[in-house]
Amino acid sequence: MPTCWKCGQETSARFCPHCGAIQPPASNYFDFFELPPRLHLDTSDLEHRFYALSRQLHPDLFSRKSEQEKAYSTDASAVLNDAYRTLRDPLRRAEYVLSQNGLEIGEQQSKNVPPELLEEVFELNMALEELRAGDADAVAPLEAAARKFQGMQDEIDAGLDAAFAAYDAAPGKAALDAIRALLNRRRYIRNLLRDVEAALAAKATA
Repeated sequence: MPTCWKCGQETSARFCPHCGAIQPPASNYFDFFELPPRLHLDTSDLEHRFYALSRQLHPDLFSRKSEQEKAYSTDASAVLNDAYRTLRDPLRRAEYVLSQNGLEIGEQQSKNVPPELLEEVFELNMALEELRAGDADAVAPLEAAARKFQGMQDEIDAGLDAAFAAYDAAPGKAALDAIRALLNRRRYIRNLLRDVEAALAAKATA
C-alpha cells in the first residue's frame, strides 16, 4: 500500500486519514473516479461524482496549504476535468480503454478505403468533383450519399453498444479488437459524411 507523502502512514485514500493531506491524484481515469473500467457507465452517477470531487479538490480550497498540497490540488483538478470529458462520451471512453490496453485508434485517411466501401467511395468522389465543377445535378446523389453514410454510422453505433456490453461481460483482447475495428470504421464513415456535408454547405452558400 502506498504511504502518505506528508506523514508516512499507509493510505490509499484521496486524503490521508491520518493527517488529512491531499495525496497525488490517480492517473487512471476510472481509478480517479473510483469506478470499474467499464464501457457502459451511468453518466448521471459520473456527473454526481464529478461535481462532488470538484467541491473537494478546487485549488482555492488549498490556498493556505503547503506548496505540495497546492500542487497536488492543481494536478487533481486537471485530471478531474480531463477524465470527466473523456468518460462522459462513449466514443472517447472506448478509445481511452483501448489506449490503456495498448490499442490506439489511428487517423482514418481517405486513401485507406475499406474494401466493402470501394464502390460507394468511387461514386462519392465523382459526385464531389462534379459539384465542385459547378454541376448542380450532383447535389441529389450527394444528399443520398449523406443519408446512406448516416445510416451506416447509426448501424455502427448500435454495433458498438453491443460490443461494449460484450466487453463489460467478458473483458479481453478479442472484445477490444472488435471495438477497435468498429471505431476505425466509424471514423472513416464520419470523415466521408463530413466531406459530403461540407460540399453541400458550400454549394448552398455559393
